[in-house]
Amino acid sequence: MSDDAGDVPGGPEAVAGECETVDVSVGERADQVATVTLSRPDARNALNAQLRAELKAVLDAVEAAETVRVVVLTGSDESGAFVAGADVTELRERGPIEQREASKRPRVYEYVDDLEKPVVAAVNGHALGGGCELAQACDVRIAREDAKLGQPEINLGIMPGGGGTQRLARLVGEGQAMRLILSGEIIDAEEANDIGLVDEVHPEGEFDDRVSELAGRMASKSPLALELAKKAVKASSRMDLDAGIEYEAELFAQLFASGDKNEGIDAFLEDREPEWEGE
Repeated sequence: MSDDAGDVPGGPEAVAGECETVDVSVGERADQVATVTLSRPDARNALNAQLRAELKAVLDAVEAAETVRVVVLTGSDESGAFVAGADVTELRERGPIEQREASKRPRVYEYVDDLEKPVVAAVNGHALGGGCELAQACDVRIAREDAKLGQPEINLGIMPGGGGTQRLARLVGEGQAMRLILSGEIIDAEEANDIGLVDEVHPEGEFDDRVSELAGRMASKSPLALELAKKAVKASSRMDLDAGIEYEAELFAQLFASGDKNEGIDAFLEDREPEWEGE
């Protein structure tokens, strides 16, 4: 995430208005939820340079927006995919020097992973290669039952390069990650759910409602608690157990300096809904 995210002019919708491949709506699905929609229908949302740059700009604006507590990332209906992969025509023209330059972080995967606000991937179609890696970078993955997921890079003589060899193994275990990455096999949403690559699967008629319900439920919580809880859970796969427990305890203690902690407890004792201030 860029250091000057707080200086982004305009809100997320204004920034998206300058984009051709990314759209944003805030509050349309649920209060304080930003739905970020990737729309490059001619290429099934393949991650070319333009889409990646526009997604970064929009995520900067989303991070800075006080009106947003939760992000939903999805593909447009016209695209017929979540993200079908990287743009292969761009890859064909690169040598190792160009690819090392393109791989400098933060890439879109790190932008999503590093976002302080929870990100729900609404996988409404194919999520392959870089698209599967983008979903893995999100905090929760909900798939429509007709979605397909996989890491088919091996079929092109390459391998996952957007974090897939690392995040996939943490999500599904080393053996399942090896199976998918080394075979290039594409799996359906039910199998992805069975192995832990996605967290829920829903039929088309229920999919959007479930995504909105879950994102809205998250957005109804204290933004400070959301941010620190996300950091603590992320740390569970990146620290050893003792260090992770110590980190959790520190974040827990930090919340005791917040007005939201007092408001949450008072609301519970008074049997009313809390009014979060985010401070």
